[in-house]
Amino acid sequence: MRVLGVDPGLTRCGLGVVDGVRPGQASLVAVGVVRTAAGDDIGRRLCGIETAVEAWLDEHRPDAVAVERVFSQANVRTVMGTAQAGAVAIVAASRRGLPVALHTPSEVKAAVTGSGRADKAQVTTMVTRLLRLSDRPTPADAADALALAICHLWRGTALVRFPGAGGAQRVASGAGRPASFAGRIVPGRVGS
Repeated sequence: MRVLGVDPGLTRCGLGVVDGVRPGQASLVAVGVVRTAAGDDIGRRLCGIETAVEAWLDEHRPDAVAVERVFSQANVRTVMGTAQAGAVAIVAASRRGLPVALHTPSEVKAAVTGSGRADKAQVTTMVTRLLRLSDRPTPADAADALALAICHLWRGTALVRFPGAGGAQRVASGAGRPASFAGRIVPGRVGS
């Protein structure tokens, strides 16, 4: 199974693609971060994210998409931007009929590190180990996207075998038209 993980954000949106069959057997396909300028119009920023997500869907052809579920934060502006970027990824995947799942940060941390309270450094360390990478994926948004993909590989396959198992929130899929707008894609790197 191939999963595209999306760590949504308006300024930095992490994208990570992982192949795997079962826990302990996952491999890196691609990782990157879409960046948009904070001073740009919101529409332009969301179109840039959509174009990048569409390009990743075309290039990597995932079987499923996992997006971080937005949770309430003190900064409403940050929550709104995160939710908007996540919605763009959900729509792009749904247009193609791909299954989309939303995972909470705690679910992702627990799946990858064993603790739902792990910090970003612990998540990055475990992503590096689980994917057998020689260097840490950077920036943190890239590592988080890979963690989402790994989480879905492990939790998603369990949910297919045991549909009543709970966990990820599923989002309906559909079909539609491709987007057209050029955004700036910055490849993620593995290294410090």
